Amino acid sequence: MAITAARVKELRERTGAGMMECKKALVETDGDIDIAIENMRKSGMAKADKKAGRVAAEGLVSIQMDDAGKFAAIVEVNCETDFVTKGDDFKNFVNEVAQCVLNNKPDDLDALLTTVLADGVSVEDSRKNLIAKVGENMSVRRFDVIESKGQLAAYKHGERIGVLVNLDGGDEILGKDIAMHIAASNPVCISEADVDPALIEKERDIFAAQAAESGKPPEIVEKMVTGRIKKYLKEVTLLGQPFVKDPDQTIAQLLDKAGASVAGFVRYQVGEGIEKKNENFAEEVAAQMKG
Repeated sequence: MAITAARVKELRERTGAGMMECKKALVETDGDIDIAIENMRKSGMAKADKKAGRVAAEGLVSIQMDDAGKFAAIVEVNCETDFVTKGDDFKNFVNEVAQCVLNNKPDDLDALLTTVLADGVSVEDSRKNLIAKVGENMSVRRFDVIESKGQLAAYKHGERIGVLVNLDGGDEILGKDIAMHIAASNPVCISEADVDPALIEKERDIFAAQAAESGKPPEIVEKMVTGRIKKYLKEVTLLGQPFVKDPDQTIAQLLDKAGASVAGFVRYQVGEGIEKKNENFAEEVAAQMKG
């Protein structure tokens, strides 16, 4: 069968692959587009496997909420460079995964990866196909689903920070303010009762060592440590933090005035906790040239 420009164009549109790759695939299959696509997907998955070890610390956060406002999903998908995050292919994939989480509410990441997207392809296969297309490692890192206790509020700061708040009472404006505050102030949890005791003990040991160097009597040192712990708890808990839009009142005071409470929240920031490699670009290019 003749390998026409029209067939190459069709294969390119259906796969998103380069023109020469499409032409080569058609030559190998004697012009059969369906078989060419199948072979390219197999090849793409092989390429994806080769890229799996590369650090993916950039990416996007997507939030999707159902029309009734009862459920909301938040997802982080990572890639290697900021450049890829600006492309429509990656953006669409991240949003599709978030919508998939919202629709299916999978139990865990493994279950999500096997879930089928709207085009009939699983999340995992779609990920691998996109890796083959753009040439970077990618990973669906994490997701959360929140069911409303009253109302849900969402806020995204750019594309890298996303927040979901489960608010009991209050109104839409309060929910948005709380979500924006969480994005800016990054509380560890809602209240002091939610702070991990191990974390408090760790901070207490640090403060005690610092206070001991002052040379003050033990009873004074203990008071100093107690004061530092109280200050620390206000800094890391949502209710203890000063409201970013009005630092004269805490979030607890803001909520009390509105007769509302926060049942829960989720804050994602792209790449947090992922160790990035410090690579020298010139050395990387030189290494590639050496083969």
